[in-house]
Amino acid sequence: MLKKKINSLLLLPACLLVFCCGSSDPTDEDDKGGGGTVTVETNYLPIADPYVLVHEGKYYAYGTGATSNEGFPCFSSTDLKYWKREEQALSAADSYGTWGFWAPEVYYIASQKKFYMFYSVEEHICVATSSTPTGPFRQEVKQPIWAEKSIDTSLFIDDDGTPYLYFVRFTDGNVIWVAQMNADLKSIKTETLTQCVKAEEAWEILQGKVAEGPSVLKKNNTYYLIYSANHYENKGYGVGYATATSPKGPWTKSKTNPILQGDTSTGLVGTGHGAPFQCPDGSWKYIFHAHWSAKEIHPRTSYLKDFAISDQGVASISGTVIKPKVLK
Repeated sequence: MLKKKINSLLLLPACLLVFCCGSSDPTDEDDKGGGGTVTVETNYLPIADPYVLVHEGKYYAYGTGATSNEGFPCFSSTDLKYWKREEQALSAADSYGTWGFWAPEVYYIASQKKFYMFYSVEEHICVATSSTPTGPFRQEVKQPIWAEKSIDTSLFIDDDGTPYLYFVRFTDGNVIWVAQMNADLKSIKTETLTQCVKAEEAWEILQGKVAEGPSVLKKNNTYYLIYSANHYENKGYGVGYATATSPKGPWTKSKTNPILQGDTSTGLVGTGHGAPFQCPDGSWKYIFHAHWSAKEIHPRTSYLKDFAISDQGVASISGTVIKPKVLK
């Protein structure tokens, strides 16, 4: 059983890991979906550092927008292929900062009947709440989770109900750390800060010393930390993972890394900083961003592939690329 555990207080039962959900045909260029004719506004999902929340059978995507000083957009879908742009999920006016809105992740906390958005702004980590997955999200108190500069938050709640926040500190390049959260999910226990993963291996240091974009899952009492490495501007930006027997590590990097580093079938480069998520049918996907083209980095756009952890404990990102379309 594979869990992205956001409940003992909280969320959803895990299902068996299988290999497909939604549409996976990236060559389908018709403008029909859901049984009717639709108008395609763009042929890409215009977010970077993407994250997908699955709530009541519907998908909600969040990410770093093309203009990172305006908060975060939200997109919704019922099939992973066609997406609708919702109202702005979080605006700068409702947040601590005014620039550098990066990497939002949204979780439904059932015990509080609220959605929590963890994100970075002005290189500080913050959390805002809303009563709906589309927002508006607001910070009740406009301040960071803690004072030190850090980015790329990701929440994991273990089977015993202990919440952990994974994020990046600038301690030796970009390094992934973890700390236990307090019950309010708005502050951390600084005495529990523990280093997880740093960029050291050859594939991770093509440009800079960067390990970022963490996500944590649990299967068969093993914890899986999925992360990205290299500067995002590098074509070799990619995804690897490490395992541990505790949410605080120590972590052992997989010998199969990287599990995503470009895609030869589509020519995608700069692939990474995404997140795994479970579909309503029990299967899993991984959403990630890529460079606009082999020659241009921006605007970064998001795609999906299959995600799995085998019975032997090997994680993989594979299969045909799904290219989402945004509808008017």
